[in-house]
Amino acid sequence: MRYASITSRLADLGSGKWSLHIRARQLKASGADLIELTIGEPDLPPDRALLDECQRAMNAGRYRYSNGRGEPAIVAALAEKYRRRRADVTAANILCFPGTQTALFAVMLGLTEAGDGALVGDPLYATYEGVIRATGAHPVLVPLKPEHGFHMRAEDVERAVTPACRVLLLNTPHNPTGAVLTAAEIAAIGEVARRHDLWIVCDEVYEELVFDAVFASPFDNPDLAERTVVVSSISKSHAAPGFRSGWAIGPAEFTERLLPVSETMLFGQQPFIADMTAYALTHEIDTARQMREAYRGRAGRIAMALARTPGVSVLPPEAGMFALIDVAGTGLSGEAFAWALLEEEGVAVMPGSSFGEQAQDFVRVSLTVPDAALDEACRRIAALAERCTDRRERRA
Repeated sequence: MRYASITSRLADLGSGKWSLHIRARQLKASGADLIELTIGEPDLPPDRALLDECQRAMNAGRYRYSNGRGEPAIVAALAEKYRRRRADVTAANILCFPGTQTALFAVMLGLTEAGDGALVGDPLYATYEGVIRATGAHPVLVPLKPEHGFHMRAEDVERAVTPACRVLLLNTPHNPTGAVLTAAEIAAIGEVARRHDLWIVCDEVYEELVFDAVFASPFDNPDLAERTVVVSSISKSHAAPGFRSGWAIGPAEFTERLLPVSETMLFGQQPFIADMTAYALTHEIDTARQMREAYRGRAGRIAMALARTPGVSVLPPEAGMFALIDVAGTGLSGEAFAWALLEEEGVAVMPGSSFGEQAQDFVRVSLTVPDAALDEACRRIAALAERCTDRRERRA
């Protein structure tokens, strides 16, 4: 039988990147003593008030068809949220989706097609390549270098851009590195986008989990407003990934053009989840602060625990729920170290290679486990690193 070309373009871009995580889940289900530090799933539950609001809405009959743009309450709440960042935002700038991933897919579908290029930093979140290739476009990688804290630099964007490029996909705060771009860095990158007439699509799902840096966005820069689209959700900020409630915010002409695409895909989100999201956005909910403080503390905890371990070094994140560990000094790649850590020590982390070429020497560690489990994981990471460096020294 015949298949559409999208199935070939995405053949190696699905769950294969998560093969270690999948194997870890299988081992855990069989009773293995395993510490899971792979995925970015908040360890706090959603605030009780959000669950109560969701239940209230369902009991009130808020389970019927929605409209394509979004329920009035959530659209109003999003307009209020983003008006605090830029005064000209109205309902015309907003489209609602079930999660950031769906929003990003629709946005890229509306901006790129076969033959186009989409600039994206390397390392990159594991689904970005698939989102780009699904449209027929191709990724154009911009190296994010460890010596610059994995911050994207305007000069690197300039070197990477080609005549085929239509979009620059930013992610700040960044997954997997935790880097937070400054307003000055964004302005410089934005100037490159202006010169080459690029859209800027900015994934800001970790906006509420910035530690000591200052969050900045191209959306807040008036010079970039006409070309910037933000995607985000309540998955991280409110510890509600399973509710799948996200959005895209962009120029009114853009949202009007994209609306039929959105309606063709799904025609609106669930009204009871929209009501819960509107409540989350218009009330003081303490979840993000709790997570922010916990993840900041755990990142420091890992750095301290591994400070004297030979062969590894921790890159302190500026935001988010992950830390990168450079394992090059052990003599193993990030991929080999991650699999050895799973098989020999019962700790599951993500190989840096799942996120691109620039992270080959790293593993990504989730900060979403209790301190005691994280301490034990660090002890096991140190044990493997010490064995590897001992073997390397003996061979030398």
